[in-house]
Amino acid sequence: MNFLAHVALSGEREGILMGNYVGDFIKGQLTELRTESWPADFRLGVELHRFIDNFTDTNQGVLQAKRIVAIKHPKVAGVALDIYFDYFLANHFSKFYQEDLAGFVMGSYEIIQRNRQLIPAAMLSMAEAMIRHDWLLNYKDISGIKRSFDGLSRRFAFMGAIKGAEEELQRNQQIYQDAFMEFYPKLKRACEKFIENY
Repeated sequence: MNFLAHVALSGEREGILMGNYVGDFIKGQLTELRTESWPADFRLGVELHRFIDNFTDTNQGVLQAKRIVAIKHPKVAGVALDIYFDYFLANHFSKFYQEDLAGFVMGSYEIIQRNRQLIPAAMLSMAEAMIRHDWLLNYKDISGIKRSFDGLSRRFAFMGAIKGAEEELQRNQQIYQDAFMEFYPKLKRACEKFIENY
């Protein structure tokens, strides 16, 4: 899953949201990292991020959708599908959450800014760009998805193959939407249970 989903799946506690938000930038086994200074909810958020990634990567419906993306974009199918799923979450947000998307995104940006000391240095400039250019809300439009793919292809040489992946989203939109709508409620329930049982 991509940024919007990770933030949305965090529940209402700021520390969990922050840990989940920065999870991709925290490498290694948590038992081997110096986590004693981390707030408890932040650590929970990092673990939730890893749980989400594993739950997603092992779901059969997601794997099937990924195979379809891979026909045109084999090297970047997983990343492309994660961003497709943020597009569908943004467009169907009210089916899963009571808060409207714009209000949720604005509140999330405020939490991120308020807790910037928890953002790893390697992520800081990207986090600032995300807020400045309103990435989370822009996932709602194909033009925003295109900008996301264009940006990835510019910033990372290995992501060159993702340029133009929005065309695959448009071409097989119903297939990917069906996969998302089947999968996301299961993921949301699993995350709620993970937080509750932590």
